[in-house]
Amino acid sequence: MIANDIPKLSAPVVLVHGLCGYDRVVAFGRTLKDYFPGIREQLEAVGNRVLVPRLSCTLGVSARAGELARYIQRHVPTGPVHVIGHSMGGLDARYMVSQLGMADRVRSLTTVGTPHRGSAFADWGVGRFGRLLAPFFQFLGLSYQAFIDLTSAACRRFNETVRDVRGVRYYSVAGVCEGQWIGPEWRFPHGIVSRAEGPNDGVVSVASASWGEHTDVWDGDHLNLVNWPNRLARKCGVWDSFAPDYGRILRRVALSD
Repeated sequence: MIANDIPKLSAPVVLVHGLCGYDRVVAFGRTLKDYFPGIREQLEAVGNRVLVPRLSCTLGVSARAGELARYIQRHVPTGPVHVIGHSMGGLDARYMVSQLGMADRVRSLTTVGTPHRGSAFADWGVGRFGRLLAPFFQFLGLSYQAFIDLTSAACRRFNETVRDVRGVRYYSVAGVCEGQWIGPEWRFPHGIVSRAEGPNDGVVSVASASWGEHTDVWDGDHLNLVNWPNRLARKCGVWDSFAPDYGRILRRVALSD
């Protein structure tokens, strides 16, 4: 992560993970994996208060938004927060602000790699395998709703009712990963999204991720956007070209702090 000129905000920062995400994986008292590796530490190093809730893995947007609202109310009982939501986490936060009476608690919302208009890969997956996966998830005691909520049709309905709220600043970050830098795990979904929607981060297109009054476009795949390394770029000594700049996000939201 690029750590230049990170401002200290007066309001806490809430980092919201996406589908099948988590805050951190801990075993025997040690953190094995962060969803936002290094980001929380860099923001806290200059005095920011940073919170990372753990939302349900595969519940739909409305349910996860309720969890997010309750988390903020519990951990920040009064005063505003700045929310940064990755992937589905951005939709959760938008729903929370618009539909759950939290607009007066959120000063800014920055979405990172969020499929505001859905994802062609979600369309492909749900269309081909939805009837098989839904009962399988039910057997495991899990919800399948999250996958449905990320389809283009679901997001189109979502955007008709979940409106931006005046007084909340909305920003976004989109990712683009092309050519040799696309990891093998992203090549198949990247191709589907590329053919349907154009430049993308492996699962979410720039067109779908763009939202609010300003959109940054970063080089990197969907997980590079939250500081998961691009192994090939690191091996070739060019990881700095892909490292996310959360200081840039905070410098922008500082204008409304």
